[in-house]
Amino acid sequence: MIEYEEERKMELEALRNRINEVDDEIVKLFVERMQTAAQIAGEKAEKNMPVLDQKRETAVLQRVMEQAGEEFELYANTLYHTMFEVSKSYQAGLLTKETALSQQILANISDPKMEFPRKAIVACQGVEGSYAERACGKLFAMPNTMFFNSFESVFNAVEMGLCQYGVLPIENSSAGSVTEVYDLMVRHKFYVVKSLKLHINHALVAKKGAKLSQITEIISHDQALQQCSEFLKSLPNVKITVFENTATAAKYVAECERTDIAALSSPECAKLYGLDILQEDVQNNQNNYTRFICIAKNMEIYAGANKISLMLSLEHRPGSLHEMIGKVACHGLNLCKLESRPIPGKDFEFRFYFDLDGSVFSPHVLTLLKDMELSAEKLSFLGCYSEM
Repeated sequence: MIEYEEERKMELEALRNRINEVDDEIVKLFVERMQTAAQIAGEKAEKNMPVLDQKRETAVLQRVMEQAGEEFELYANTLYHTMFEVSKSYQAGLLTKETALSQQILANISDPKMEFPRKAIVACQGVEGSYAERACGKLFAMPNTMFFNSFESVFNAVEMGLCQYGVLPIENSSAGSVTEVYDLMVRHKFYVVKSLKLHINHALVAKKGAKLSQITEIISHDQALQQCSEFLKSLPNVKITVFENTATAAKYVAECERTDIAALSSPECAKLYGLDILQEDVQNNQNNYTRFICIAKNMEIYAGANKISLMLSLEHRPGSLHEMIGKVACHGLNLCKLESRPIPGKDFEFRFYFDLDGSVFSPHVLTLLKDMELSAEKLSFLGCYSEM
């Protein structure tokens, strides 16, 4: 038995050695292929030809799949698709000249801003006591906060120069993306300059002396209602009404004459508006965080920025999104968020939002952005920033 096990180990070792030999040959041939691709890039540059040659790729795929045979044709197809993406990424770095976007980024980081402002005029949606105001207080040491009724008004205030910055919720760990904000991004010109993950704990607040058994209606922002859905299910006979903001809802409860109405808001709002807390921590998940973005009218990239946000639309064909993601993977970057939103007026076509872990201070990241810009139908750089 011992002799048999030793024999098997020797056979396995021999096979592994053979794999190593094959890998050595593959690496040599891969380097040769990439060097040849560089020569092809030079030829393309002279003739002003694009990196992508779809007809050539299709012919190569057909040939290698036939050579691989029926058992391995699918694996060969996958391998060569990956090879094509690596080769095109390499060629793009050699071929692509500076674009308008890369020039703008390079100009911005040539003299990088070292410290985020401590004080500024900042736009927030809602009223005093809102979660956006709390986020604003963590982003800025001395903010001068201006409140607006809607998310779009925050975008407008920044775009028109009324406020230097705006703070907006973008996603929640329990309820997902704030789709209204994503949809508004298309209509406004702005840049993300910083972001923050804020812990959110909701409370049910009502007038002094009110009892939970007396409540017939609960009001709050749609996101808060989603985050507290399990608690609300325990109150099946209570009417649920969507408000534009959690703090606005608390303020309404404080100012109206009704005693049978309550709001889902922060405990701080209860103190601010003189309300009782009927029940604390009513969110579904105690590990409940909302991510806020801080936007500005102009591009501002600070030292230490390590996250990139992009908005892009792609050709409506099979594989276009896969190819774009492949470009990110070729550079070894982490795609930490991918959000899709329907394009109005186009059936089942989508606009995509990418969040990448990467910095424009890195030359290979700039190469990637140029490659993505040239490959997308339209690409908008939303910012490179750090997250608190």
